[in-house]
Amino acid sequence: MTITAIEPKKKGLSALYIDGEFALKLDTEVLISHRMDVGVQIDDDKLKEVIDASNIKRAKDKAMWLISYRDHSKKELIDKVAKHSSYDAAVKAVERLCELGLVNDENFARRYAHDLLFIKRLSKTGAKRKLIEKGIDKYLAEDTVDMIECDTDDNLRAIIEKKYLKNLFDEKGRRRCVNGLMRLGYSYSDIKSVLIEYDEAQYYE
Repeated sequence: MTITAIEPKKKGLSALYIDGEFALKLDTEVLISHRMDVGVQIDDDKLKEVIDASNIKRAKDKAMWLISYRDHSKKELIDKVAKHSSYDAAVKAVERLCELGLVNDENFARRYAHDLLFIKRLSKTGAKRKLIEKGIDKYLAEDTVDMIECDTDDNLRAIIEKKYLKNLFDEKGRRRCVNGLMRLGYSYSDIKSVLIEYDEAQYYE
């Protein structure tokens, strides 16, 4: 097989023509690095090598773009990149970023757990669940969250006073408060304990 034309296209791609016919679009940088040029003879093995390299390069570029906006867990990033490339290319691209230290599940877990506990005010149970949903290993998620000092009652008070205090003392508002807090992973016993404080405060007013 002979490369008969290479035409630059949008988004860093080039159209590759083999034996006078369009074959496929590949990453332009990969074509250059593999010395693909008009007149070059190419066999099936070499073509597969270039296609694989192009797929991984495109997957890596997508992964880099995603992590430029925010941190991702390894699994989360692979799943997102795989929507735009083959799963195998996504895995190889993200594993390379892990080797470079650009993707690190332990660092991601620490930062995300802190946000979940102190900004979103989830319970420790809720934070662990969210980390696991993001693809963090169960044991890493549990260890990471358990290492963070966080006062459950303080978090509950902060949420109640921000979202539920106005309607806390009618049945519908109280039920809405309890359900909302339980969705964040708080146990009914912890919620009830803090709500008693507000009941007593209202009683003594």
